[in-house]
Amino acid sequence: MKPIILAMPGSARMASAIALYLQTDVAMPTVRAFPDGETYLRIDRAFEGRPVAIVDTLSRPDAKFLPLVFAADAARDLGASKVGLVAPYLAYMRQDRRFEPGEAITSRSVARLISGSFDWLVTVDPHLHRYKSLSEIYTIPAQALHATDLMGAWIRANVENPFLIGPDEESLQGVRDVARIADAPFTVLQKTRLGDRDVETRLRDPVDLTERTPVLVDDIISSGETMLEALRLVKSSSPNQPVCVAVHGIFADQSDVRLQAEGAYLVTSNTIAHPSNAIDASDLLAAAIAQIADAKT
Repeated sequence: MKPIILAMPGSARMASAIALYLQTDVAMPTVRAFPDGETYLRIDRAFEGRPVAIVDTLSRPDAKFLPLVFAADAARDLGASKVGLVAPYLAYMRQDRRFEPGEAITSRSVARLISGSFDWLVTVDPHLHRYKSLSEIYTIPAQALHATDLMGAWIRANVENPFLIGPDEESLQGVRDVARIADAPFTVLQKTRLGDRDVETRLRDPVDLTERTPVLVDDIISSGETMLEALRLVKSSSPNQPVCVAVHGIFADQSDVRLQAEGAYLVTSNTIAHPSNAIDASDLLAAAIAQIADAKT
């Protein structure tokens, strides 16, 4: 049975694309705030035993989380057989250990809350650093999709003589996979983080970029400091405009504006809506939803 797609505020475009791929219908809840700041949510339809996939990209997640849980509960009350979460971007994955005494390990907290409200989870390129898979912290079926092929295909089709550069050692595997699809050489930079917004980078090996287009590849651009440092390092080595490609463009503190001011051409996927979206992940998500929904009916 095809799932009904429930589009949370801010995710309607992605939800509609997924629904088009699956040839199914979309519902949109009414969500607003009461004068005291509490959330009002209403879903104006019954689900009559059909599975429901709630689409909600979890950038800037704190304001989204309670409405998301309310929507899952309301969908069950309205007859949904199963309720899954489609989070193109999954927040709170970076705090995967206690760096200072007393810190909350928020990746585990959020996993526990989502696992208690949903029957399954599908996301794209979560920040799995110290976790080998989502199953280490999620107790529901949780599928991590990868945009590697999509990124590599975009670079191959749109960038002349690309040379791929990962901003740090953590990006090595991802950059290698994207470079294989793009049929391009690659390297990664060595990064030293001096603070939340203070990093320094250097080339691990000498690279001749005089006839190449530098393509900086990462999974997430958040504060943008890592990408900015890498951009400043490589842009003087090539006559071509550097390209910054990321799966998720959070762009905190107007980092997109700062990257463009440094001469970068920005490209992201549509896991988070932004003018730089040039890589469409909707079919990737839709195919996974179809598979997991069929397996759960």
